[in-house]
Amino acid sequence: METLLIISLFVVAYLLGSIPTAVWWGRRYYGIDVREFGSGNSGATNTFRVLGKKAGIPVLAIDILKGIVAVLLVYLSPFAYDSTEFVNLELGLGIAALVGHVFPIYAGFRGGKGVATMLGIVICITPLTSLLVLLVFLTVLLISKYVSLSSMSAGISFPVFLNVVLKNENQTLLIFSLFVAVLLLITHKKNIARLLKRQETKVDLFTRKA
Repeated sequence: METLLIISLFVVAYLLGSIPTAVWWGRRYYGIDVREFGSGNSGATNTFRVLGKKAGIPVLAIDILKGIVAVLLVYLSPFAYDSTEFVNLELGLGIAALVGHVFPIYAGFRGGKGVATMLGIVICITPLTSLLVLLVFLTVLLISKYVSLSSMSAGISFPVFLNVVLKNENQTLLIFSLFVAVLLLITHKKNIARLLKRQETKVDLFTRKA
């Protein structure tokens, strides 16, 4: 019975992550599929780029919320709070949601890069680390105007802040933080190529222009 419950939680987490917020929002309010424009991804960044802030902000918020809710499913499990099993399940549910975001069953498995959903996961599991990572993201974005570079910088800083600065001792969390950093680099390989060629699009999220 316990095994069936855990499997069910993983399925729900994946389905939550699979909600293609950018795709549905773009089709519902703008009549377009954002994956056919800009970078071709169905994430918040491309939504900001293609549709502007009025669409980008709610898409970003919902994608973050997907990660948070997926991790919170752990409280439906029989595991004691802060036990090894509890923490491991938190991470597992977060990864399931992340996989759903990148490969959404509702949108032909063509999703986003998972940055916003990943942020929601980290906020839930280690709030202080998420704050430090967010500061890195915003600092790099203000200086460079490259969302991709900001995302990768934040991802790389995650294991550093968690394991070096905050002295994490949970081995599973250590592995997860390294997984996040590597995944962000892999999903941004096209952006890296464009950055090296100085062809990456700059996005200023802080102007008043919609």
